[in-house]
Amino acid sequence: MCAIQVYHYEAFSSIPGKGNPAGVVFEADHLSETAMQQIAHAVGFNETVFVLKSETADVRLRYFTPGHEINLCGHATMAAMYGLKTGRLLEGKDAITIETNVGILPIQFEQQGDTWLMEMKQDQPRFVPFQGDVEKLAKAIHLTTDDLDMTMPIVYGSTGTWTLLIPIRRLEAFVKMKPDSSQFPDILSENPKSSLHPFCFETRDDDALMHARHFSSPYSGTTEDPVTGTASGVMGAYYLTYVNQEIHEVDFTVEQGHEIGRDGKVQVSVRREQEGMDVRIRGTAVYVREMKVEIDS
Repeated sequence: MCAIQVYHYEAFSSIPGKGNPAGVVFEADHLSETAMQQIAHAVGFNETVFVLKSETADVRLRYFTPGHEINLCGHATMAAMYGLKTGRLLEGKDAITIETNVGILPIQFEQQGDTWLMEMKQDQPRFVPFQGDVEKLAKAIHLTTDDLDMTMPIVYGSTGTWTLLIPIRRLEAFVKMKPDSSQFPDILSENPKSSLHPFCFETRDDDALMHARHFSSPYSGTTEDPVTGTASGVMGAYYLTYVNQEIHEVDFTVEQGHEIGRDGKVQVSVRREQEGMDVRIRGTAVYVREMKVEIDS
């Protein structure tokens, strides 16, 4: 057996026990893909990120759920960047690039008081219409079609990771949600491995524009992601694409995680470009603890 050091951070909050937990393994170049998957499964968080050397960027990041590798993860990126920055491995650098499975993305750092804010650029947004059974979709998260806001489209969206964006009419519906993820693949016939991301424009806090929850794909081995970075970014692109096509840019805050006691916030900035959109998220993180995971050597 081989013991691997994993660092536990919470992203999109500066308070331990809130936000979204992520495992970070630094200097992971010696680990095989099989070992990375074993570690992520043992850690059990929605994502564990592995920091590797890169020939094309400052660092390379690989992201694993307990069940499989994914191409991009916002909260795990925030955790890794916060760990590198506070560990003095990026001392003197206000901006770096990261190599991911969706390409090379820029990261910027800004210090606010005692903490660091990280800004992450995401992949170009893509959308695919949902053409499945809306009634079954609502039922799969313990809602009815009356809870859905059908004035806006239900679509699959991605800025690096696919999720199904589901507009909800009222904030009160979020406490009723109970995902039955075993139903997801059959309902999501166009994209069976997609997660679900219900959201609405009623919020708990005045500084937020959107409230959301995020239910994991059953293939990932987890149930709910407390505060999601990539899904928050694609909601910004959704806003410019479907909600307000007249404006050229939008900046807002997403609140998430309240229903499971892990509230956090993501700042979203989206700009229209000549081709596509520039999608960025900002947030902070906090160190929680170290842990050792044993895997087959």
